[in-house]
Amino acid sequence: MTQQPAIEITAYDWVPDMARGKVKDMRVRWALNEIGLPYKERLVGGAGGEKSADHLDDQPFGQVPIYKEGDLTLFESGAILLHIGEKDERLLPRDPVARGRAIAWMFAALNSVEPFLQALFLIDLRGEGQPWHGPASGALQPFAENRLQQLSAALGEREWLEDRFTLGDLLMIDVLRTTSKQQFVRAHANLAAYVERGTARPAFRSALAAQMAAFEEREPK
Repeated sequence: MTQQPAIEITAYDWVPDMARGKVKDMRVRWALNEIGLPYKERLVGGAGGEKSADHLDDQPFGQVPIYKEGDLTLFESGAILLHIGEKDERLLPRDPVARGRAIAWMFAALNSVEPFLQALFLIDLRGEGQPWHGPASGALQPFAENRLQQLSAALGEREWLEDRFTLGDLLMIDVLRTTSKQQFVRAHANLAAYVERGTARPAFRSALAAQMAAFEEREPK
């Protein structure tokens, strides 16, 4: 008898075309693939749909992914990745200094870079045709561009943010690759190349294929 994977993650079976390949269960799939940990997938319907009481018990904001392993249930991709990283030094170094630096870059991706890029996306999504759209986007854009300029300077000519690939890179690359403002990333040749290196990794490619498969199964035949 084949043993079922001990890890379960939730994912959507439908999102708009613009979001395909960009939903945040990608981050968890990618990390698990990097260290060869199998998982099972539980689809929870489409993005924007009504969430079940069980889903909201596990994820109070009704999002994905939810991560289950034995008695442990986690939500928020950063917390899930930190838990996975503790399992294998390939994602989170055991040396205290290197580990601390990797975690700092994880927080930087989630707190210093992603909020500005995500806010611009929401302004575009909700503001099209509204009189406030242009002023709001124009006011926020310099902050997002400055963050990417600072990140570009910090990366410099290195392959990764530190001396090797860690969860800090995984999160930062996922933030950069999923932004709707790709022109801001492409304005920095080193950031564009950094994203290309990360998304060329076999673990990323297999994670992307797995997420896309759920959407493709829902397509009319």
